[in-house]
Formats: sequence, C-alpha cells, structure tokens
Amino acid sequence: MKLRTALKSASTVPDGQTAPDGRSSRWEKHRAERRRQLIKTARRAVSSLGPKASMEDIAAAADTSKSVYYRYFGDKTGLQRAMAEVVIGQMQQKVIDAAKAAATPREGLHSMVLAYLQMAQTSPNVYAFVTRVGIAESAAADDGDQDTLAHFLAAITEMVARPMRAYLLSPDRAAGPDDAAPRYWPAAAIGMVRAAGEHWLCTPDGPDKPSEEQMARHITDWLFDGISRYEDLVAPAARHSPAAPSRTSPAIRRPAKDTP
Repeated sequence: MKLRTALKSASTVPDGQTAPDGRSSRWEKHRAERRRQLIKTARRAVSSLGPKASMEDIAAAADTSKSVYYRYFGDKTGLQRAMAEVVIGQMQQKVIDAAKAAATPREGLHSMVLAYLQMAQTSPNVYAFVTRVGIAESAAADDGDQDTLAHFLAAITEMVARPMRAYLLSPDRAAGPDDAAPRYWPAAAIGMVRAAGEHWLCTPDGPDKPSEEQMARHITDWLFDGISRYEDLVAPAARHSPAAPSRTSPAIRRPAKDTP
C-alpha cells in the first residue's frame, strides 16, 4: 500500500523535477511573517526611542535578543534598508493614489511632495533612522551597501521621475533642442524637496512655520516657477527704496566688454 502511494505521488511530478517540499514552503512563510513582525516592532521602538536606538534597544522592545535581528537582517544597515523599503512602499501607494486624483502635472508633483513631507513629519525618528544613521556595525559592507540614504532617495527619485519625465517630454511644454530637463530635473527636484523638507522638519513649531500643505505648495511653486515670479512682488518696493540701488545703478551695472 505504501509502495503504491509512493509510486502514485512520484508519477504526478514531471521528469527532471522534484516534488515541492511543503515543510520548506511553510518555513519560508513563517520567516517572512516573523521578519514583518520584527520590522514593525523595530519601527515602533525607533519612533519612541529615537533614530540612534541601538540593536539592543530595538531587540528589547521586541522582547527578543539582538542575535535574532542579526539573523534576519544581517546587521543594522540591513534593518535600516528593510524599514526603508516598508516606508517607501507605503509612500509609493500614497503617491499613486494622490496622483490619480491630480488634474495636472503640477498638482501631481504637489501630491508627491506632500506625501514626502507627511511621511517625514508623521515619523521623524523613523525617517532619520532610514536616511541618516551611521552604519558602523556594517564594517564588511562596501560603499554601495553603506549608503542607505542613496538607496532610499533613489527609490523616491524614480517615483518622481516617471510621471514628471512624461510631462517634460510632452508637446505642451516648450523646450529647446538641447533641453536636459527630462534627464536631470527629477533628481534635482528630489534634492530640493529633501533639503527644504528636512530644514522645515527641524524648524521649531511657531506661527511662522508653514503647515505641511503650505510647505508642499511652496516647494511645488519653486520647482515649477523658480523664485523669479516673486520679483514682481518685491521689485517695485525695492526700486522705490532709497537704500536699494536701482536696476540701472552703476553699482550693479556690468561694464562694457571694451572697458579696461
């Protein structure tokens, strides 16, 4: 009876292949679930303790030993990367949902910037952990593995690049024959969003600090219009100010080319 059962089971497996091991499949599912739980607990610990929380602190919050975290993530950099991927995944879905509701590319970019600011503002310690914390515990890693920030920003840049490149290459936008914007603008935009966003994040709360929505609008305006549009607002006052030189003042006029 056992022989017939074994032969029947073997006959259902194609030649050259082995039957899948159910125990192995269950173990992989268990590992994946355990990993998700460890990331979730680590995220709560970092949010509470701060971005410099040690592996011992994080493991204690999970009621386990740090050797368990090393087993699942390799080192602290591995944990940072795993948490960063979770944050990016959540942000990406938020960006996709917001972009679908956007009527114009400008509104789409605003939605992306707002999602970035909200993510950083909601969990500033987690944001700092996945983007800034040192990786001294990863002594064996090469430079590419060490730069968790670059890994994080590369994913965000690609999120921005796809829809914005389509806009930059659209016939509705006037562009010169040597326009480099489609290639370089998305990366430059992320650099500005990050620099302005982190400066805003570190600014103490007060009446002069913009809200998330206001800051997202400011950054979007700067990216689309630059600061030249503010010239019409400040230039008239500056021109009528006795202390301010006029546009034709010799103090700021460029000398002619033939002037010694």
